[in-house]
Amino acid sequence: MKIFAFTSLFFFTLVVSHRGLTEALSTRQQEQAHLPPRGWNSYDSFSWTISEEEFLQNAEIISQKLLSHGYKYVVVDYLWYRRKVEGAYTNSLGYDVIDEWGRVIPDPNRWPSSRGGKGFTEVAKRVHDMGLKFGIHVMRGISTQAVNANSPILDVFKGAAYEESGRQWQAKDIGLRERACAWMSQGFMSVDTKLGAGRAFLRSLYYQYAEWGVDFVKHDCIFGDDLDVDEISAVSEILEKLDRPMLYSLSPGTSVTPTMAKDISSLVNMYRITGDDWDSWGDVAAHFNISRDFAATNMIGANGLKGKSWPDLDMLPLGWLTDPGSNLGPHRKCNLTLDEQRTQMTLWSIAKSPLMFGGDMRKLDKKTYDLITNPTLLEINWFSANNMEFPYIRGTEDLRNSKGVLIPQSKSLKDTDTLHKHVFNLISCKEHRAKGWVIEALNQDIERICWQDYFLKRHKLPVCLNKRKPLLTSDSEIIYKENHQGKLHLLATGTTDICLDASTNRKLASHELRSCSLSPCRWDANQMWELNFNGTLVNSYSGLCATVKMVEGNDIYNGIRSWVATGRQGEIYISFFNLSPSRMIISAKISDLLKVDDLNERVQV
Repeated sequence: MKIFAFTSLFFFTLVVSHRGLTEALSTRQQEQAHLPPRGWNSYDSFSWTISEEEFLQNAEIISQKLLSHGYKYVVVDYLWYRRKVEGAYTNSLGYDVIDEWGRVIPDPNRWPSSRGGKGFTEVAKRVHDMGLKFGIHVMRGISTQAVNANSPILDVFKGAAYEESGRQWQAKDIGLRERACAWMSQGFMSVDTKLGAGRAFLRSLYYQYAEWGVDFVKHDCIFGDDLDVDEISAVSEILEKLDRPMLYSLSPGTSVTPTMAKDISSLVNMYRITGDDWDSWGDVAAHFNISRDFAATNMIGANGLKGKSWPDLDMLPLGWLTDPGSNLGPHRKCNLTLDEQRTQMTLWSIAKSPLMFGGDMRKLDKKTYDLITNPTLLEINWFSANNMEFPYIRGTEDLRNSKGVLIPQSKSLKDTDTLHKHVFNLISCKEHRAKGWVIEALNQDIERICWQDYFLKRHKLPVCLNKRKPLLTSDSEIIYKENHQGKLHLLATGTTDICLDASTNRKLASHELRSCSLSPCRWDANQMWELNFNGTLVNSYSGLCATVKMVEGNDIYNGIRSWVATGRQGEIYISFFNLSPSRMIISAKISDLLKVDDLNERVQV
């Protein structure tokens, strides 16, 4: 038996030869995303402010230092079309550069090669000449600025304005103002994909990206709590028909479950399964439960758009960074300790997440470089199989009394101390636990909606919300009748102006518990709800269902974890993770590794 090991405070990796495990993983190069994509994204280091010069400087270093390790995509993150002037920020209105067809185009002051209608053509060519692939970030639907300007819509097949039913269609005909992006409400809104004009607008966007030479699209405010299945399906269909291969990535991932992802994984190549990941230990720890759940449901490397799809744990915020939503570029070091960084890179690798580095390449230090190019981790990330959490481990806490005598205290994987609280939560309406709402009549005029689990358990206070039709203005009456007839506002008990709200006015980090909130009532799809006969309470903005969830406050920050995977030659990789602040001695019996066979058989049934 050969044993190789990599150790740190947080993880330990063992490789042991075992006959009878799976044979070498085969890959089909013709498939799109046949392996978890790797690359670099500008968001963690530049927020939205990156310039052409800064981007190409980073791309050049990536081609020299990371391309040989599989990092081939370089992605410009959001707001590349926003003018960097006084008053502009992440949710400002009126600072975006759009063309005559209402499509955002690069800010020429930050991206000078885009002048003359060239878009990203020159940048993409430079990137391709380096041997890399070029990617961009895009938002849902259409910009508010284009709708306000009522831009015409391009028919790419005719090269002229889109016409149908004897008239020309414009941006105001397709923009759904009540479905504005929850965390960028002044920036973008959904388009009506049921209309030919709505689909024509989306087609004009992605045809333009293909003309520019784009290889990768990160589509934001479209998944998780911002779910828009219709637009995802429409874009996927457009990309399916394009001659140019274009990887399709979805974001963000708040409230994502395997049930939700199964509806879209075949339409895309990668999709976020958490909120934004930044350089805090809470964000790293928050990925253990969700990555376990996706592995257990066989979502890793499932069928995707023209190839495979991969649950995405988000970018690696390592090295030289900026801050979330900042107007500043890179100005600080990563806040994670080296052990915490190793933990993150190990989990991302053994969970087979896409690896998108986020630090400024111009200040890449040796420790960060060595970590993101670690050959064993990169081998596991691409060429391992049967990746899953491994439960057969024990941990002993290293506690010493005043005389220095060791007092061992053991715990298993499932042992944890937790705090409990209850919050409104959003999940896929297909999940059985979404069917928990009932109506209670208080009198002949007033009804309330209650969460059944509490309503039936009389020893607990019920979780209930009062029903009320939305208070409309004359301007919103017509839209309400067309799109939200029968939908309700749900008021907190004892109030007349505080409603259940599915939105947040900002993107959430991974460690933040995503829940519905109670906020001042307004006319907005995020506050429109419909109670179905099957007991589901559906939100009009995302189509997700509200539940009441008991949250175990400490479980993601404490305890011990372990993952296993099978290598190309049948070897078994096992990683140990200590999520608690105490020093732990974690162990597993070699004989228990034989149970990996049984685990694999059960997972594949």
